[in-house]
Amino acid sequence: MNLPLASVLAFAAALLISVVSSVNVGLISIALAFVVGVFLGGMKVTEIAAGFPSSLLLTLVGITLLFSQAKVNGTLDGITRRSVRLARGNLGMIPVIFFLLAATLSAIGAGNIATVAILAPIAMTVAGRVRISAFLMTIVVCCGANAGTFSPFAPPGVIADGILERVGITGQEWPMFFNNLIAQSFIGLAGYLLLGGYKLFRVQAADDGFESALGDSGKDGKDEGLRWQQGLTLAVIAALIVSVSFFKIDAGMGAFIGAAILTLSRAANEETAVKGIPWNVIIMVCGVTVLISILERKGGMDLFTSILARFATQDSVTGVIAFVTGLISVYSSSSGVVMPAFLPTIPSLIEKLGGGDPVAIASSINVGTFLVDASPLSTLGALCIANADPSEDRKALFNKLLAWGLSMSVVGALVCWLFFGVL
Repeated sequence: MNLPLASVLAFAAALLISVVSSVNVGLISIALAFVVGVFLGGMKVTEIAAGFPSSLLLTLVGITLLFSQAKVNGTLDGITRRSVRLARGNLGMIPVIFFLLAATLSAIGAGNIATVAILAPIAMTVAGRVRISAFLMTIVVCCGANAGTFSPFAPPGVIADGILERVGITGQEWPMFFNNLIAQSFIGLAGYLLLGGYKLFRVQAADDGFESALGDSGKDGKDEGLRWQQGLTLAVIAALIVSVSFFKIDAGMGAFIGAAILTLSRAANEETAVKGIPWNVIIMVCGVTVLISILERKGGMDLFTSILARFATQDSVTGVIAFVTGLISVYSSSSGVVMPAFLPTIPSLIEKLGGGDPVAIASSINVGTFLVDASPLSTLGALCIANADPSEDRKALFNKLLAWGLSMSVVGALVCWLFFGVL
């Protein structure tokens, strides 16, 4: 059988499985890699194993462990509650603060999924108590979490940087972070205005209702301040950010050192923190990467990019790739499937098109992939629906978010074509 075609068909099968089932496609991808590589391609098992991204695995485990510890010991929850109180009952500021808080937590290392998991219970409760649209709150929280998620400290940023490094695109971590931040913030602001968020500035929330929505932080509902465990955790996170940003320390190594400090000092429950690591996403990313390595070695990647190149030109590629990745991401894992599948195609795609900007194309893949994640079929949208106030019509909210998510595949294409192509 034609090996390039066989590898592309195996890759297409993995994508299809990720769309139509809840099976972890990483496991399926590794199995398909062995079938295509060993039985059809005559490769040795050790050659297949060489495609496993061990460096990416260590970085992901280190960073997600550190922020799982920060979640377990209440550090992230404490930051959230103190930040939201800055609104002082001004309804118009509440969604704005949740957006900024989501972007910050995501960027410093929590990533989009962990950030929404932390914020959704508080954000959706506040929305229900003070009569802010649950639809509006979901959009600003999800856009905020996605806006910060491509920093070098957040899991999706780590995944993107690791994949691009494997295909020879290096040193572009911060440009891609800022490109995504601008695009996601633009959509978040547009959603805020479109859904009438500016009208909320005319309304003041009752203090008692606002405080009850936040919940008690200490005795008699008073804030007891940071405990030593939380103070140490914040110091470790700050040290990681500074060391990676200014001293070029490897993010994974720094995260493991920080996690070890918190473990040895008993600042967080180690067993609970390890259980909080998103192992399913890590397996997906690593498994799909192994299958992609087979495509690269057996000519499948060249065939796949030839197919993509038929639908794009140098001028339109940013919009086309954002549309394709967005449409797939509505039904599939953004970090675990879509990014590992499409980011490695960039060098070959540029060659087929006769030129192009790798950072612009990578940014379009990132934005297109994550912009649709407010959909209820994605983890972020589902978390917000699950935490909606009991008074909220969840079926109506589901339908609104589904329409929003699907429309973002088109909106994302236009935004990426405009921001990363025309401009």
